[in-house]
Amino acid sequence: MTTRRLDFIAPKEVACVEVENSQLGAKEVRLTTLYSGISAGTQLTAYRGINPFVKKQFNQEQRIFTERVEEESSLYPVRGCWGYEEVGVVSEIGSTVSGIKEGDVVYGTWGHKSSHVVSEDFASDHLLPEGLDPLAGIYSQMGAIALNAILDADIHVGETVVVFGQGVPGQLVAQLARLNGAEVIAIDLDDYRLGFSEQFGAAHTINSRNCSDVASRVKELTGGRGADIAIEISGASGALHEAIRSVVYNGRVVTAGFYQGGAKDLYLGEEFHHNRVQLIGSQISGINLQLTNRWDRLRMERTIMELALSGRLKLAELVTHQVPFDQAADAYRMLDANTEKSLQVVLKF
Repeated sequence: MTTRRLDFIAPKEVACVEVENSQLGAKEVRLTTLYSGISAGTQLTAYRGINPFVKKQFNQEQRIFTERVEEESSLYPVRGCWGYEEVGVVSEIGSTVSGIKEGDVVYGTWGHKSSHVVSEDFASDHLLPEGLDPLAGIYSQMGAIALNAILDADIHVGETVVVFGQGVPGQLVAQLARLNGAEVIAIDLDDYRLGFSEQFGAAHTINSRNCSDVASRVKELTGGRGADIAIEISGASGALHEAIRSVVYNGRVVTAGFYQGGAKDLYLGEEFHHNRVQLIGSQISGINLQLTNRWDRLRMERTIMELALSGRLKLAELVTHQVPFDQAADAYRMLDANTEKSLQVVLKF
């Protein structure tokens, strides 16, 4: 038996490869993938060849990027295309597995491939709540990224939060900010995305393509004060600059976007310096130190699923395209060229 896996073999080159299934251990579970979401942020950077890992390597011990010195250390092939939005059904269990049965649905991160083997403990920890649409299961990691940004933002009831970027991560951040008691201003370049923002409760939306001064508009909407908190999750340096301009004196800006290249549109000598703006980096590899004994990755993922099950967080509703796995290359080309309006594109197995 084999598993079909999607790889980036070079920039803008996608290939489906067949790999032998690993033998199932006594306490392991085999999952047959139902859906695998495409991240239009991180994954597209690898598809386009602009990800920092293309030309540099990350020293895990020192936690710094250094230039790649050996040709054989190339990023490519990217196995599984760095997919991190998966949900699958248990199709086989090991001989001593007792708490999991065939037919159970499990969410997690295992890349664009048709099957995957996990431990019994992993499957138990990541069981999809009964009654929840399996499509919602693809958002465990993306939901945790969004919730981590919310925890870093430290939102108080009644505050105004402006969210820059209304792709899938921004949609989740905006919904979670509202659940935390904030009035949300959503900002994006695309009216299509902003339509989802309005549908899911944003108090105001701003199309930055049609607004000559986004920060001034945010100030107008907040009675001249500015937003208490800005969360920048688009990964655009110009948006980060506007986020800094949009907050109150001593305001907070959480940067959760994956920025590529230089930051030519960021002017730190202006509002950042003169308004004492607090800048907080939010990334899923870590959690706010003050919350480490209260929150971890698993709790964030479970919280996202529970909020979706209760109807307070809209997840499956963000899916705009379901594409057969065999047409994955077409899906990536569509996202890269933006030939079709989309929000969440999902590969269906």
